Amino acid sequence: MKIIPFYSNEKQLIKKSVSGDREAQKRLYEKHAPKMLSVCRQYVKDVHFAEDVMINGFVKVFKHLDSFRFDGSFEGWVRRIMVRESISHLRKQQFVVFDDTVFEKTASPSVTVSSELDVAHIQGLIDGLPEGYRAVFVLFAVEGYSHTEIAKMLNISEGTSRSQLFKSRKMLKEKLKKQNIIGYGTE
Repeated sequence: MKIIPFYSNEKQLIKKSVSGDREAQKRLYEKHAPKMLSVCRQYVKDVHFAEDVMINGFVKVFKHLDSFRFDGSFEGWVRRIMVRESISHLRKQQFVVFDDTVFEKTASPSVTVSSELDVAHIQGLIDGLPEGYRAVFVLFAVEGYSHTEIAKMLNISEGTSRSQLFKSRKMLKEKLKKQNIIGYGTE
């Protein structure tokens, strides 16, 4: 007996989901949820809050699925929704602080030194950034948004976006430099 995959074509899944097919919606969710959780996780430090943001994002995805026109990739469309939902969450929690003095005030968290920089370690370094720095850094360096787009999304000036990116990079470099010194025993 040959097993035929149920709605294997993403375009079919989307069309069935628009018409209210719960199984198709479930399969779309299962297909994209892991990657979208990692997108939300880049902005939201706590994984439980990131899961909530992702779920709220998927509610919006399914609510507005009929507006997807198949012009670009579906994953990119969903990703933009997740980014906006993550930023919205940060605004609601009033965690995004764009304060020039926060760099001097922020104590660097202790990080276990290892010889390999794996994804979890890098994510930990990014998580150690102040919220405003992290939001701008992820939007620019990971998501590829321009400073103009970031300024509009976060309701800040382009200059503030550039400043926050510069300071976040500087902070990350200092953390990496400190770990290299500690790691090689030349403190």
